[in-house]
Amino acid sequence: MMRPHTWHKSLVLSGLLFGLISFSACENDMRDIDRIASIPEEEAVDISSNVAVTYSDSAKVKAVMTAPEMRVYHDSTDNSEFKKGVEIIFYDENLRETQRIKSNYALLRQSEQLTEFRDNVVVTKADGSVIKTEELFYDEKNQRYYNTVPIIFFFSDERGNQAATSFSADANFTRIDMVSPTGYYISRDNSLFPSTGF
Repeated sequence: MMRPHTWHKSLVLSGLLFGLISFSACENDMRDIDRIASIPEEEAVDISSNVAVTYSDSAKVKAVMTAPEMRVYHDSTDNSEFKKGVEIIFYDENLRETQRIKSNYALLRQSEQLTEFRDNVVVTKADGSVIKTEELFYDEKNQRYYNTVPIIFFFSDERGNQAATSFSADANFTRIDMVSPTGYYISRDNSLFPSTGF
């Protein structure tokens, strides 16, 4: 039979051991809770690969968009993001290409009706003229393109270019308003003007 003093010692030792185990378990649980709490809430997003979307009006194709990846966010914005780039080819009523836009990144802001192209943005017109910039916005409500960074226009006959600090244009790039334009054009055959509307 255990003496009272030894029994008391054994009880204290058991209690201490149980307390340490419990404290250790609680500490681990608290660390797990903190870790889980620090994980950002997962976004509801659909990710599609090798996307091809055809835009039409009255059964007539207006544009075809292709992208290696498209992310559609199901939050208050309902944005579509193209992290791996995008290309949009526009067509006239006879299905002839009028222009194309290509960029390494794009974001379609549904709520604002605004499309943002970024990183190596290239607009190629059917006549061969090219526009290059690092940023381009399309305002769907007003059907206007614009930007706030430098832009370069290359004439279709490769005999000149024009640069500007920013610009705005209609949806077809037929009327372009440039801010602080500079550039050059090499004339020939008594032609004083480039063969494009820039």
